[in-house]
Amino acid sequence: MPASTPANTRHTAFQSLPMVDITDLASTDPARKLAAAQALGKAAREVGFLYITGHGVEPAVVERLKQRTRQYFAQPKAEKMRHYIGQSSNHSGYVPEGEEQFYSNKPDAKEAYDIGFDCTDPSYRRPMVGPNQWPTLPGFKEDVTAYYNAVLNVSHRLFEGFALALGLPEDRFTRHITRPPSQLRLVHYPYNPEVRTDSPGIGAHTDYECFTILLPTAPGLEVINGAGEWIDVPLVDNAFVINISDMLELLSNGAFLATAHRVRKVAEERYSFPMFCNMDYDTVIAPLPELVSAENPPRYEPLICGEHLYAQTMQTFAYLKKRLAQGEIALPTGSKELASFGRKTEEQP
Repeated sequence: MPASTPANTRHTAFQSLPMVDITDLASTDPARKLAAAQALGKAAREVGFLYITGHGVEPAVVERLKQRTRQYFAQPKAEKMRHYIGQSSNHSGYVPEGEEQFYSNKPDAKEAYDIGFDCTDPSYRRPMVGPNQWPTLPGFKEDVTAYYNAVLNVSHRLFEGFALALGLPEDRFTRHITRPPSQLRLVHYPYNPEVRTDSPGIGAHTDYECFTILLPTAPGLEVINGAGEWIDVPLVDNAFVINISDMLELLSNGAFLATAHRVRKVAEERYSFPMFCNMDYDTVIAPLPELVSAENPPRYEPLICGEHLYAQTMQTFAYLKKRLAQGEIALPTGSKELASFGRKTEEQP
């Protein structure tokens, strides 16, 4: 459905996502690296969503991830609830259906398992950083960790590419990435023919972090274009889907815009593996000084990377909403409401 259009949007009325080969982001030839980065930046400015190829993640690593995920979600709910996310101090574990709601206030028809940067150093504990909960399913930890590490490496190349695309040194972002609250979600959308057609797999939203690296197994993802139309995102073999998220919009002072997206009711069982890529928890996220001038003043107030992530998560997950209502936790000072960035959708009843 059509959405409101912020005055500063530069998104085009795209009908499909651009494809960018990032092979040359690893090139030793500066010209080739810059050309790949500029293609990345063009997609980020005009669409906010794109496919990438040339990422280097081995197909066998992907297949083992899918196999372990199918095995995990095939277990009885009681077994999965042994590692319920509400038992975690750093938002890791099983997310049952209905636990998570975005700003449409409709429960999402999905279940998930959330894995973060597995930090066992007690001196660096944060609300979204710490040791993961790991189920006892044989091979699960090993194969999921292998995929996490592979995609984390891809994220570092993308951070370098986005920096170059903005005219910045390639380490402008990666110098702030050591133990990031970058989260991998294993998401299962069961197929239920009795679910109403207007029931979302996941409601319209922007992602909270810098950008997302997504691997889906079936259609269902839709993104909103500059004309307020919902555009389908079909599967492309050996490609990841990338979308700009809240914090990269802020860092780029609006040069890159977060784009709202949703998952419609699925016509088949679907798995999805989004990796939400972040900078370190305590990093101050503000329009970069290099991108601010008298002609282009700051458009956003600064925020703390991890605090923004935690605040948005608090407003989305039932177990954190309950703790918030009971006064056990509090929103960080200056917290943003959901849907504070990018194209803000106005869902019609």
